[in-house]
Amino acid sequence: MDLTFETIRGDLPGSDWRIKVLRLRGTRADGAPTAYLQAALHGDEVPGVATLHVLAARLRALAARGDVYGDIVIVPVANPIGLSQSLAGEPTGRYDLSNRMNFNRDFPLLAGPDPSTLLPDDAPVTASMRLKARLVRLMLPAELVLDLHCDEQSLPYVYLHEALWPACRDLLAAMPSDVALLWKDDGGGAFEEAALAPWLGSGADLSGRTVATVELRGRADVSPTYAEADAAGLLRFLAGRGVVAGEGPAEWDGPVAPLDNVEMVRAPRGGIVLYHCDIGDRVASGDRVATILFDPAADDGAVDILAPQAGLVLSRRDQRILRPGEDVMKIVANAPSATARPGPLES
Repeated sequence: MDLTFETIRGDLPGSDWRIKVLRLRGTRADGAPTAYLQAALHGDEVPGVATLHVLAARLRALAARGDVYGDIVIVPVANPIGLSQSLAGEPTGRYDLSNRMNFNRDFPLLAGPDPSTLLPDDAPVTASMRLKARLVRLMLPAELVLDLHCDEQSLPYVYLHEALWPACRDLLAAMPSDVALLWKDDGGGAFEEAALAPWLGSGADLSGRTVATVELRGRADVSPTYAEADAAGLLRFLAGRGVVAGEGPAEWDGPVAPLDNVEMVRAPRGGIVLYHCDIGDRVASGDRVATILFDPAADDGAVDILAPQAGLVLSRRDQRILRPGEDVMKIVANAPSATARPGPLES
């Protein structure tokens, strides 16, 4: 396994950033798929970092036996800028504090897999934009691209483009994941969109290609047990695709929903949130799913939040103090949400 560090020029003198890149050369590099895996693009989402740490060790052992067949690139911390950010001791790695841009938005969407069209390293743009161009450059040669994220409190689930379904069911079986969410026209320029854009628009054959955002439960779900289990899942997926030796995954028959069917339940008032359901619960239309205490200790100081329709509680906020209009939870339903809109689910 080759280890290199790639430098991203900082915005100011003395503020350069480095990303660690691990590369394994497969023994059947001309006949096996290539894979790219990254974690912590949102710098405060670290379950994937622990997972890739375990995966790297397992891949070293496989490589020593000649059981890595396809080339693999691993970026265990894709966003050192976001990872370093904190406010009063609280990690704040989702948004670039210099401009409040979501680190997983505004990636370059290439018309084809030509890295020469990416921004050069000395382009007069911010370090976060140079970082995004570098990640796309690293990802472009791979046929299997997995971006490891997590939600706040959540079941494990996966985002996939609808053109890749159902061919990528094996990924959900391998991890395993509880839900598949399918998108069509994201419009936000997420890394997943950038990883698929060079082939999607050209009408290229997508068979054998996987591009997915893998949500590894919630932000606090970081442990040796989870890391070992998720690394084993990634190996099952890679084995099933012929990248490494080993047994592939079984079948998967969980719920699949387009993004329009996800109810983004929002807070009608600001205050303290009390949940009446947990992730993984099934709720009926009109069920009380949460209460907001907007005027604590007053007779009429609370407002209930009701489920807009029946569905599965996929995730909920880990914060218990919310502002008006903020997301409270995601419910995966069987019909489109009345509030569905184009683009990504969250800002």
